[in-house]
Amino acid sequence: MDQRQVGRTGLRVSSLALGTMTWSRDTDPHDAAEQLRDFVDAGGTLVDTSASYAEGGAELLLGSLLGDVVAREDVVLSTKAGVRRTPGGNVVDASRGGLLDSLDASLARLGTDHVDLWFVQTPDPRTPLEETVSALALAVRSGRARYVGLSNHAGWQVARAASLLEREVGLAAVQSEYSLLQRGVEREVLPACAALGAGLLAWSPLGRGVLTGKYRRTIPADSRAASAHLAGFVQPFLAGASSAVVEAVATAAAGLERQPLEVALAWVRSRPHVASAVVGARTAAQLRGSLASLDLPLPAEVAAALDEVSAPPVGYPERF
Repeated sequence: MDQRQVGRTGLRVSSLALGTMTWSRDTDPHDAAEQLRDFVDAGGTLVDTSASYAEGGAELLLGSLLGDVVAREDVVLSTKAGVRRTPGGNVVDASRGGLLDSLDASLARLGTDHVDLWFVQTPDPRTPLEETVSALALAVRSGRARYVGLSNHAGWQVARAASLLEREVGLAAVQSEYSLLQRGVEREVLPACAALGAGLLAWSPLGRGVLTGKYRRTIPADSRAASAHLAGFVQPFLAGASSAVVEAVATAAAGLERQPLEVALAWVRSRPHVASAVVGARTAAQLRGSLASLDLPLPAEVAAALDEVSAPPVGYPERF
């Protein structure tokens, strides 16, 4: 697996990242260990998790595997803070105290003294961005994080954070949803990354699983769309304009004699400024399907056709 530079930093990560959103909830310790072993054996390095995944359960499971299944030094650990579970539901908290408390708890669950990448998971309208960014800087200065970034933030927020961090620790990366079914980051976030030297980590590069083609005819009983806690996550991509894109991917895959998910991943990995595509497999078999995409160079004419069918609407002021 190729290793890519994250923006203009010295950090290098694998072009596919192992996501752990389902770990300890839908993915048991045996499957998680098999995934982690297969991923590292394939040359993967970047493992992505979050304090909010299974209310910390994903981090705890990952931490239990480091040292036994793979060595800590063989992976680039990425985690996120800013969303916490309360009796009333999830609460966004990107205050300095909330973020640093979350980071300390993440380090304890992961069994390490630092993470390589630390993200603020979502914007907090109640906390000034300056305060949020101050926590990122302190995490680097204290050695608890090597590099920092923002996740799911708008282009202006990326630009403001980068300017605030520019003279000290820098904004290394942005983690955003990016796939043939979700290209909104191309309007402002990707241009901001390009101008400011931040690398993009693309989450849900398979369009929340829809680009695998599994939902073309029906909803499989064991799929995320049939899951009580993930059905709402998948539903937005199951109808409307998504169908034409899914069919185009399936047609391209048939012509290349590959699987649709391989084509979808190859497209994301080929996009400018994308450092890594984060794949969240529920089982080791699903992960192996994603790893199979690594040797697929997407022909230019196929990429152009997919670009055309999935092109997002762009208007003023991006196109003026």
